[in-house]
Amino acid sequence: MEISRKKLRERVLKQFKYLRTCVLARELCLLVRTNRAVLEPQDVHDMCLYISGLCKEWGCAEPSGLCRRAAEAVLTDEQKYLELCKQSCMKCGEARRPTPKKETYVA
Repeated sequence: MEISRKKLRERVLKQFKYLRTCVLARELCLLVRTNRAVLEPQDVHDMCLYISGLCKEWGCAEPSGLCRRAAEAVLTDEQKYLELCKQSCMKCGEARRPTPKKETYVA
């Protein structure tokens, strides 16, 4: 019984980290991209750097690097920012993952 409890614990901890990093990064990225028109470049810069850190923490080095470069570019060159942001989003594993069906929780 103890072995299955440990495996379940590991799975829950991994899922928690995944939600805390990858899923949160994707949601924040969508929020920034859909509201970019009302945000200042410095706002976008700060937010994208934070998102990049979340991606890096989950282990997505390439999307994280592209996002970080996009964050730097937004302050000087909007076209470059948009291109780097697009590339980062296309490489994001969470973007390609189908949304899982949520089961009803019963206590």
